[in-house]
Amino acid sequence: MNPIVKLFVVYIFCCFMFEGAVVHGQRLGINPAVPGDFADPSVIRAGELYYATGTSSEWAPHFPLFKSSDLQEWEQAGYLLMETPEWASASFWAPELFYHQDMFYLYYTARRKSDGVSCIGVATSPSMDQPFKDHGVLIAYGSEAIDAFVFDDNGQLYITWKAYGLDERPIEILGASLSADGLKLNDDTFTLLKDEQGIGIEGQCLVKRNEYYYLLYSAGACCGLKCDYNVRVARSKSVTGPYEDFEKNPILAENSEWQCPGHGTLVSTPEGKDYYMYHAYRKSDNVFTGRQGLLDELYWEEASEWPYFDVDGKSLGIIAEDLKKKEWSDDFTGKGLADLWQWDFRHASPKTSINEGVLLLSGETDSENLVGTALTIRPAYGEYAVTTEVTNQNASLKSLVVYGDMDQAIGVGVRDGHVELWEVKDGKRQVFQQKQIAQGSPVQLKIEAQEGAIYRFFYKQQNQPNWTELKDVAEYPYKASFLPPWDRSPRPGLVHQGELADHASFSNFTITYGTVSGVL
Repeated sequence: MNPIVKLFVVYIFCCFMFEGAVVHGQRLGINPAVPGDFADPSVIRAGELYYATGTSSEWAPHFPLFKSSDLQEWEQAGYLLMETPEWASASFWAPELFYHQDMFYLYYTARRKSDGVSCIGVATSPSMDQPFKDHGVLIAYGSEAIDAFVFDDNGQLYITWKAYGLDERPIEILGASLSADGLKLNDDTFTLLKDEQGIGIEGQCLVKRNEYYYLLYSAGACCGLKCDYNVRVARSKSVTGPYEDFEKNPILAENSEWQCPGHGTLVSTPEGKDYYMYHAYRKSDNVFTGRQGLLDELYWEEASEWPYFDVDGKSLGIIAEDLKKKEWSDDFTGKGLADLWQWDFRHASPKTSINEGVLLLSGETDSENLVGTALTIRPAYGEYAVTTEVTNQNASLKSLVVYGDMDQAIGVGVRDGHVELWEVKDGKRQVFQQKQIAQGSPVQLKIEAQEGAIYRFFYKQQNQPNWTELKDVAEYPYKASFLPPWDRSPRPGLVHQGELADHASFSNFTITYGTVSGVL
């Protein structure tokens, strides 16, 4: 083959392979590995597959499950807890996956229903394709026990966790041995690290290498605009300590693209390489797309045997621009809701049915809920447009939404022959603008997001070639920096608000990433 032709073929092949990367997973060295709100990730390898999960907080189903055959491309494969455990009420944080003796374990944090205290529970399944069986509370310690990590030390299982409220003592990372089946805590609790400086320590994982036990942990404030999270390491020749801090800490901190990295776990490839999956905020989107799931290789310095990240090169990798020009659509032709959909389980109970390409949505909400029943998805990037088509008209609100919580949301929707632009903020609901629309004709709705928190709103009916923009607010484009709760990102989706019988009917939903275009 002519060398020039050969070079061209190789170039085309490489371009094709790169274009094949998908929004929810890509090759090593390009972060995020799992875009969107995916805090406190845990990753394991079982056989030929890798599995990862992360914090779901107040969204149900609980703990999204992702799988990969190569750590490069990840696809969502459902959820680990489809139902809320009987003992738990909220704050489903920091799940930890563990594979032991042909059994999969899920150690997780949630608030105990009886007193609101965060405890660590455990659930098991013989297969990631089968429902997990919950075994209840495993650890209740101090005023909170969170951030479980389980470690197999030559056949003896240990669990470590972060503990608050220990009789005026500082925050500590504690450990204890577990029973052989991983379901009982032994009475031999020990301290790995104490937060003597009051900086905040958590999100730990353990790895044994040669004669040392290495404790990777996070320090600082994890979340929100004022976060200062980073990753540190300490080591000991005994699993119970004492642990010596590395003099060059932190080993992973912010760079030009990402900030507040931390709370990760390690996984090894069959070739013996170590990778650390953790979360960080992308600076350009910040809290509006949440703490995203990143993956970087962990290296080992031969002389000192301390671990390090290639912070000047591969670590905290840059997002490839082409990966932002993707979309996800649901035409409601499946047998049930697609895996990406979640809802605020504390304040709404969605009622859904799918029939011949139409989603019927309604729901029962509590008295505190000013938004309605929202079905939402995790946004992967801060630049996007979401669209839907409403195919029925009645007294209920049928709306696109960007949902922060039951008392903070914005949207554009259809109700009683009108399209309306609305807001829920500071415990009040406000309609900014209403426009009359033709009866009997489907209505298309669109919200465009820029920089994660600047929004524009549109609608049109079938006979209209162009979008009509709704912008009767004091400041437009609309800035919604109030939306994110402290521990998660606001989410676009669909809303029904009204009587249960007056359902909302949607024929599609699409989110398109990349630079948005304004009025089309």
